[in-house]
Amino acid sequence: MKFKRILLKLSGESLMGSLGYGIDRARLDSYARQIKEAVDSGVEVGIVIGGGNIFRGLSGASKGFDRVKGDQMGMLATVINSLALSSALEGINQPAAVFTAIGMFPIGEPYSKWKAIDAMRQGKVAIISGGTGNPYFTTDTGSALRAIETEAEVMLKGTRVDGVYTADPEKDSSATKFDTITYDEVIEKGLKVMDLTATALCKENAMPIYVFNMDVEGNLMKMLRGENIGTYVHK
Repeated sequence: MKFKRILLKLSGESLMGSLGYGIDRARLDSYARQIKEAVDSGVEVGIVIGGGNIFRGLSGASKGFDRVKGDQMGMLATVINSLALSSALEGINQPAAVFTAIGMFPIGEPYSKWKAIDAMRQGKVAIISGGTGNPYFTTDTGSALRAIETEAEVMLKGTRVDGVYTADPEKDSSATKFDTITYDEVIEKGLKVMDLTATALCKENAMPIYVFNMDVEGNLMKMLRGENIGTYVHK
């Protein structure tokens, strides 16, 4: 395998699958199988999941919710998704541990870098929920932070598209894909890889990012074997 320890960011919206809201069990099970295959191959896996399939703080604020409370609701949505993924993993005999950025025992164990790393070393999937625990920060930023903290070799951003494009390929058929791109180019071109804070955090800490389509089963292992199926973001 190309990497020994990874931080995998999963899209909450992708968990909807063919549904308009919530969690598509088929998509959840697909993710679980791919993650177990990665662990079985010897890779230590940490995961951060978004909550956009349930509630997104920014959209809540636009509808009149207090921004801080809206973001806190979004944090709780990530915990729901994390519990669902842990259940799916355990259902196929892959141990998992859920950590929360805010105290929520017994739902999850309070997050600490050392406990998450210890879980991964034991062959468990460390699912880190609740974002950063603070409002005004996205789960992308939370993913970048946790990747750096847990000393991952790479942050893998699993999305619904197969990499970074010049424009949204779901809206613009003329958009072209980048095989590699630098952090500075992402920022200068205003590309929607992650939010600006997350991109800057990865740049400052030399955390490479691979963006790929997680919704195609088998892609995670292809990425871990070094196949060119996504976009590599680097310094």
